[in-house]
Amino acid sequence: MAEVDIEIAGRRYKVACRDGEEQNLRHAAEMVDAKSREALAGLGALSEGRTLLFASLLLADQLIEKRGVVTPPPPMPPDPQVVRRVDALAERLERLAGYLEKEAVRA
Repeated sequence: MAEVDIEIAGRRYKVACRDGEEQNLRHAAEMVDAKSREALAGLGALSEGRTLLFASLLLADQLIEKRGVVTPPPPMPPDPQVVRRVDALAERLERLAGYLEKEAVRA
């Protein structure tokens, strides 16, 4: 297990990673640092947590833009009670339409 010293938004961190992944970790830290500084420049003084939050949101937004497609959340299944009510209403409307058709023929 390797340890890498990184700096993000002016703060130093010691982070462990697998042997051989040090350069990838440094590169990732550089990206997070750049986005952290971008967040600080746009929003002013932030706590460490909020700085990292906004940096992660900026990075996620960048990834979404590169993909070009935003995946919508999966649809929620319909509420069974609502389905029953809609079905009952549809049946009532069908009966009403049938009644109106019969009345129109009589007139």
